[in-house]
This record gives sequence, C-alpha cells and structure tokens, in this order.
Amino acid sequence: MTAHAAHGPRHHLKHVAVHLLTPLLMCLGMGLAYLGAFHSPEPHGMKVAVVGSTARTQVLAQTIKDRAGDALDVTTVADRATAVRQLRDRELAGAYVPGAEHPEVLVAKAGSDTTATAATAVFRSVTDHQGVPLKVTDLTTLSSGDPTGQGIFFLLVALSIGSYGSVAAIGAAGAALSLWTRAAVGLAVSFVVSAIGMALAGPVFHVVDHDYATVWGMAWLYSAGVIAFGIGLHTFLKRWTTLTMMVLFVMLNFTTSGGVFRPELQNGFFGSLHAFWNGAGFVEGARSLLYFDGGAGFDGRVLSLFVWLAGGVALLAVAAAAEKRRARPRLAAVPAAA
Repeated sequence: MTAHAAHGPRHHLKHVAVHLLTPLLMCLGMGLAYLGAFHSPEPHGMKVAVVGSTARTQVLAQTIKDRAGDALDVTTVADRATAVRQLRDRELAGAYVPGAEHPEVLVAKAGSDTTATAATAVFRSVTDHQGVPLKVTDLTTLSSGDPTGQGIFFLLVALSIGSYGSVAAIGAAGAALSLWTRAAVGLAVSFVVSAIGMALAGPVFHVVDHDYATVWGMAWLYSAGVIAFGIGLHTFLKRWTTLTMMVLFVMLNFTTSGGVFRPELQNGFFGSLHAFWNGAGFVEGARSLLYFDGGAGFDGRVLSLFVWLAGGVALLAVAAAAEKRRARPRLAAVPAAA
C-alpha cells in the first residue's frame, strides 16, 4: 500500500482546506479593499474655490464652508485666470464663478471625472437655491477613446495582471534557474507586458493619443517594478507569493490609484497611500502628461516609479544572497555523500 493511499479522508480534507485558505483570504482581502475604498464615496477636505475678492464672495465661501464642514476646503481666488491656473496645476477640484444670471463652475474632468462631478454638485446646490442655471466648463479635452478619463486606470489593470501573473509563471517554471537569470527573464517580460498595454491603449482603443513613448516608458517602469518585487518575494514566501502580490498590487494598488475615486472622495487610509503607491504613480503621472501638459506633479510621479523599481532591485539582491546561503550546505554535502 502506498503512503498516499494510506492516508484517510480526514488527511485529504485537511489538505484541501489548506489549499482553500489562499482563495478565501483573497476573497476577504478583495472585499475589505474594494468595499472599504469605494462603498461610500464622500468628499473629505475636497479643495474648491470661489472666484472674487469682494466681501460678498468671502461671505459665500464661508457659508459653503460652514455648511459642508470637513467635507470641503473652501478658499477664494482673486480672478478666473487664477482659478484656471490652479485647476490646471491640479490644486483644486472645482472653482465657482458667481453671477446673478450666469454662474459658472470650472472643473478638469481629465484629472478625475468623479471629483469633477462632486465639485459640480456642491455649487449646483448654490445655484439651485438661487433659482438660476449653472454653466459647467471643463478645462481639459479627453482623448477620443477615453470619454470618462478612466481608460488609464484600466490600462493599469492590464499591466498589473500581466506583471504579477508572470511572476507566478517564472516562479513555477523557473525554479531551477538562478535568481538573476529569473530576474533577466522578468525584465524581458516587463518589456512585452508594457508593449502589449501600449498597443491596446494607443492604436487599438485610442485611450492614449500622444506622447506614446513616454507613457510606454512609465508602463515599463511600473511593470518592471512589480515583477522585480514578485521574483524577490518568491524566494521567501513561495506559494504565498501570489496572495502577497494581490494584496500589494491589486487590493491596495487599484483602490489607491485614483482611477475611480481620488483621495478627496476616500477615507484617510486609502487617500494616504495614494501619495506614494506605484499604481497612483502611473495613473496620475499619465494623466498629468496627457491632459495637463506634463505639469501638475508629473515629475514626482515618475520618480515614484523609479523608487519602486529600485526597491524591487534591492529586494532581488537580498533574495540572491539568501539563495546563495541556502545553497552552501547542499554543495558541501555533495563531496561528503560521494
């Protein structure tokens, strides 16, 4: 009788239960992340402005602030040109230009359609009270294939799945390879993943309609960083690597990227991760490049992608040293056995 056959049903059920732990933890994690981040989008310190320098403007701004409480951060700006500049620098969610008959709200939908909608709703309540229509002016022009401005987020999803899925394949099929050989394979894969993403986002669906090379470079930086982290983590976590990668680059990544809701519509935890997480680096960097002329924090977002890649390379170096230490006892045992 084989050892496998000698085990009873209880042993096999325990074996199944252990393997079910990973998908069940994924279910729990996805539910906590997505419902926690998206279930109740409300403004939290959303920055808006009222245009004008008169006493009446100051009173209006203070009234809006008093009614909104912590939901809004209301300021005044001297003129419309200043409001336009701050919106293009992505410092404001919306700006209200008062008028007895033709009030106007200025927004930048390319920065975030949901934030622009929330800012419009704030000032529409003002004009509804006055009984006059509100003119909504969008200062940005979205690409033909991305009317909602969320296409970059879905490109992030494709890049992420291609990247962390490749980590699982390299870990399973490349176990006999040295770590740096696996890392070289991962580097090559990151070029392929980013090229596929750009081909789909550019010529196929026209989500990206200019600055193709720069967006592709950002996509490669993002993919290479994810793959480097995954290959490095696999040395230590083995079969738990996939779950860890999903936590880092799906659960926490997609929810904090700003692709659906930016920090001003999320709670403090997800909003704080948005400042430095790599998904936010790609999404917000691409938006700043494509729709805000490469300003509005573009350089900082690209720098964050470099930092994540550098962190992945550092983890690879640690993993290589660990694998080398583990190999020494095995190598020493070969002559003794001979």
